[in-house]
Amino acid sequence: MSKFWSSRVKELVPYVPGEQPKMANLVKLNTNENPFGPSPKVIEAINTELNDNLRLYPDPESEALKSTIANYYGVQGEQVFLGNGSDEVLAHIFYGLFQHGEPVLYPDITYSFYPVYCGLYNIEGKTVPLTDSFEIDPKDYKQPNGGIIFPNPNAPTGRYLALDKVEAIVAANPDRVVVVDEAYVDFGGESAIKLVGEYPNLLVCQTLSKARSLAGLRVGFAIGSPEVVEALNRVKNSFNSYPIDRLAQVGAIAAFEDEDWFRATCEGVIGERGWVTSKLEALGFDVLPSQANFILARHPDHAGEALAKGLREKGVIVRHFNKPRISDFLRITIGTADQNKRLVECLKPLV
Repeated sequence: MSKFWSSRVKELVPYVPGEQPKMANLVKLNTNENPFGPSPKVIEAINTELNDNLRLYPDPESEALKSTIANYYGVQGEQVFLGNGSDEVLAHIFYGLFQHGEPVLYPDITYSFYPVYCGLYNIEGKTVPLTDSFEIDPKDYKQPNGGIIFPNPNAPTGRYLALDKVEAIVAANPDRVVVVDEAYVDFGGESAIKLVGEYPNLLVCQTLSKARSLAGLRVGFAIGSPEVVEALNRVKNSFNSYPIDRLAQVGAIAAFEDEDWFRATCEGVIGERGWVTSKLEALGFDVLPSQANFILARHPDHAGEALAKGLREKGVIVRHFNKPRISDFLRITIGTADQNKRLVECLKPLV
């Protein structure tokens, strides 16, 4: 620690992102990136924007992109908030919408950025245990809180909460913001965006990093009631008025306009997910039901850490969490057919 650090910095426990190793012939299945790449129309749009206009600031409100998203989901532009990746959107949510005098509720096994934001903003976080089958039970969220947040599908479990159960949580907490983090919803789930018009306390957060293959572009958004979105805009404009650059704006618009590519990509991931699941189950793995672009799996006879190490030695990287309840699991991103076949072949001698 340095004498120049503030007391808050000394207390922070930062988020640890998935490893980005530099290894030849690597099968990288640890960060839930889409294996199929973005639409060619995205590349074309970005190339067109590579001109003298880069000397100019981008539209601070990203109006064209905001309008594209609003039209796509059938909402009004004032219901859309944009940020530099969904992590920035989440950061503004924690600061601007959760009540700091009461605990924010989130699952005990979930996206590990949530407790980091609680620490950054000095918010009390309270974990709500998942069931024995690693599911969210809506009745567990009927307790005093300063706000609620959970991914759907959940990460790292991949389990999906049906829309009627999401609605039960939102309806039971009318005086608090309920955030549904839908980073993976396009791989088999149903978005809660359709409920936003009925519940002013509901905010749905999404990203272009997963299903639209734009993790490198950093575009996230949230959809909610105008009063909730206005709070996020107040925070954004007190922090960074230009969060989305010119290239990201035009690339994101192009991604939404190429629906055929988007659907084909999602279907490809879903099909490969089924194949990987069946092959791992044949090897004796227990695989949680997943509606995401990854699976969470464990083998009853082998420790997760040992399997992750064994795969790494063979050039296959997966994610292992040394955390309670899931320390024997591997979170495995769904890759291309060739990558998935290599994963299975490398696992065979380890089990």
